[in-house]
Amino acid sequence: MSALRVAAILAAAIRHRLDEVLVPRARELHIAWLLPAFWRGPCEARVGERLAAAFDELGPVFVKLGQLLSVRPDLIPEQVAADLATLRDRVSPVGPAQIGEVLAAAYGRPAAEVFAELEPIPVASASIAQVHRARLPSGEQVAVKVVRPGIGHVIERDIALLRRLAAMGERWAGTARRLRASELVELYHEIITHELDMVREGANAARLRTNFRESDLLDVPRVHWEYTRRDVLVSDFVEGIPLDQMEGLKAANIDLTALAERGVEIFFTQVFVHNFFHADMHPGNIFALAGEAPDVPRYLAVDFGIMGSLGRSDQRYLAENFLAFFNRDYRRVAELHVTSGWVPEGTRVEAFEAAIRAVCEPVFERPLGEIAFGELLVRLFQTAREFDMQIRPELVLLQKTLLHIEGLGRTLYPELDLWRTAKPFFERWMWERSRPESVARALGETLPRWSALFAEHGPALPDRIARALAPKPVPSPPPSRSWGIGAAVVGLSGVALLLLAQAQGFVAGAGLVLVGVSAGLFVGAKRH
Repeated sequence: MSALRVAAILAAAIRHRLDEVLVPRARELHIAWLLPAFWRGPCEARVGERLAAAFDELGPVFVKLGQLLSVRPDLIPEQVAADLATLRDRVSPVGPAQIGEVLAAAYGRPAAEVFAELEPIPVASASIAQVHRARLPSGEQVAVKVVRPGIGHVIERDIALLRRLAAMGERWAGTARRLRASELVELYHEIITHELDMVREGANAARLRTNFRESDLLDVPRVHWEYTRRDVLVSDFVEGIPLDQMEGLKAANIDLTALAERGVEIFFTQVFVHNFFHADMHPGNIFALAGEAPDVPRYLAVDFGIMGSLGRSDQRYLAENFLAFFNRDYRRVAELHVTSGWVPEGTRVEAFEAAIRAVCEPVFERPLGEIAFGELLVRLFQTAREFDMQIRPELVLLQKTLLHIEGLGRTLYPELDLWRTAKPFFERWMWERSRPESVARALGETLPRWSALFAEHGPALPDRIARALAPKPVPSPPPSRSWGIGAAVVGLSGVALLLLAQAQGFVAGAGLVLVGVSAGLFVGAKRH
């Protein structure tokens, strides 16, 4: 771990006044005068705004981390999540010479021998890669997406730092343990590592293109595999109208109501029909195509580094949950969470039902067009966490995508009623899954796995059943220990320290992550 990188992080934290979040605790310990914020006076900017500014300054790994946290208002305060949502990949492009080196290393020859023409100025530049317009020797116009040189090393360096910060935070701060900071870092590492592999992204694009081959909803650029490498993705160059450019959409006479509703249909089709969904559908990655019929607009998708899928059982339980929400059947929602294993088996269904009702009823009293389904899902996840619900990575991606889709839809058509659009879809989906041929197909897919499992473990079943039914010996009480009182004192002291650590909630946790562990980080830097 680089001591210079640690120093840069600490400097950014101080520059953006993140050390101020530790002042209340520092005052308790009578060391507030050690913090720069103590001498600089109060800061008017919100903590989330300061955190976003610091992440933006620290580079792509922290920008991506902020983006991931921004769609987790079930974990962090909503205002902090909203402030982090302003983070965008505003990264200056890499120069033509460096891009030429990446291409030469990928192809084993200069880029001029591969492409008939390659524009030096990129059409898009983000933290992981940038896109250049080019022409193949055949004359086809293509988009060449090139991974930024050295970004892999930067990512691994900062991930190692984040792992250390998370481990230290979980040791000393209850907030970091509640957020499961180490698990969050590993999830983030998996996502950002996948974004580095252009061959994987090309495969994702090809699969999504195949899924919508017979549909008029979504276009996906064709991948040119003979030119694609791990650091380079080459696909058809296509242009659409950005969804946040309302003037351009209106000039093309695109039916905005139809565009919004078709976007919702694309999302649910990806999740529940294809079970493979684009999990990064922000305005920079989704465009509109007027085509020959502006009243039946199409979408164009790019950037397939982050994709999601659900297990078959999760698909069904999620669809049933959505229908139960639509019908305001909170008892069914609670039962489904327990049955699916999303909350612990021993959870009291009555208490969980009451908590869900308290969240949903005030929302449903509003007109349907004013109900934000994505926000409701976030509030439900917040409630479910109180019952020890563990949010799995695929559900995180689903929540993120739903928030993006609903936000885009409301931008295009403020009166968009996601409930009216989605409910018939779920009813039709559930009906199709209950048809005899669908049940037979599901059994056909499941029986081979059960047969293999029985063939492996079947002969041992009688012995296992006998052992399970045999009476259990009553364990004798543990012998007393002379050090029992001392251990209890130490344990209570530890609990007291943990309570002190989490007294300031998420705000102090953020400060702890970026400032409070400086001494430990410098020790680690010297060891490495």
